[in-house]
Amino acid sequence: MKRLAAHALLAIVCSAGCVPQLAAAAGVQVQTEAGAVVLSEVARGLENPWSLAFLPDGRLLVTERPGRMRLVSSSGELSAPLAGLPAVHASGQGGLLDVVLSPRFATERLIYFSFAQPTAGGARTAVARARLDADALRLLDVRVIFAQKDDPPGGQHFGSRLVFARDGTLFVTLGDRFNHRDRAQDLGSHLGKVVRIAPDGSVPADNPFVARAGALPETWTYGHRNVQGAALHPVTGALWAHEHGPQGGDELNILLPGRNYGWPQITFGREYVTGFRIGEGTERADVQPPIRQWTPSIAPSGMVFYTGDAFPRWKGNLFIGALKHRMLVRLQLDGDRVVREERLLADEGMRIRDVRQGPDGRLWLLDDSNGRILRLDPR
Repeated sequence: MKRLAAHALLAIVCSAGCVPQLAAAAGVQVQTEAGAVVLSEVARGLENPWSLAFLPDGRLLVTERPGRMRLVSSSGELSAPLAGLPAVHASGQGGLLDVVLSPRFATERLIYFSFAQPTAGGARTAVARARLDADALRLLDVRVIFAQKDDPPGGQHFGSRLVFARDGTLFVTLGDRFNHRDRAQDLGSHLGKVVRIAPDGSVPADNPFVARAGALPETWTYGHRNVQGAALHPVTGALWAHEHGPQGGDELNILLPGRNYGWPQITFGREYVTGFRIGEGTERADVQPPIRQWTPSIAPSGMVFYTGDAFPRWKGNLFIGALKHRMLVRLQLDGDRVVREERLLADEGMRIRDVRQGPDGRLWLLDDSNGRILRLDPR
């Protein structure tokens, strides 16, 4: 615990221009149902780290919610913030969010990132692509390829994860912006939706609502609250996503094209102040049910299917970071069913914002509460 406190203090001391040095903390042994693993610190000194991406040369890209993106060396050193990012609405849950590499990054050097974009009316979730000049610590040719139609004021429920499908299209998960939840059922609004776009921002011709009058053609699914985790199933290629409920009702869903996921009409959630149930019930014939729901809420964020060899007994499992209960959730699956849940790292006191599988087959984590990059290693 003393080590955790020291790391938290360093994160506070480091300002936006600070370039922290290599973290050298010893690993912590953690007991799991599959045996002992080691939690190792890779880097520290970040402010609200949100997303990780692995470069082919062994370095990492990491986003910080206040609006910075950095490179992290294989030894854990953080670069200065990259130049060239657009203005970011860094308020509440808004800021610089997800980052992913183009599937053709090796030749294009393109990255895609989501962020809360300030507007005259408030803010909206947007997606930009840019060319990464890693040597110059700069983004070039930055272009916004998608922005929500709606831009209400406030700082809550922006989403947003980015996932490339096998066909090269890009899924973007969005939030309902909290005070505008009824728009999650409105197909003329981007709030509370997951959208699917081409890499240049255009609309794929086979999207489910392309031909429906009054519907936004980017829409893939609707009826969502705040989707902060998404991943492709490694076998089926289907998009899985989880979303925050209010008091209860966090959901894990398989996102099928054109389906309604219920919010705020069909939900397990309750109002924050009164505790009254929201909506008209927990199921309805036209609403796709979740494959798992958490009540009380765990506040899920980040998600990955594990396919590596470092942890053979975890192959095929789904890992989800949790903010509220400060843990890593492991879900054992049988097809599309969750058959077991294990809660890991609950004694470490970390708000786990993101979880990724690295090229080394290890699990990499972002510790939002202490500004760190961590890695789970086999013992």
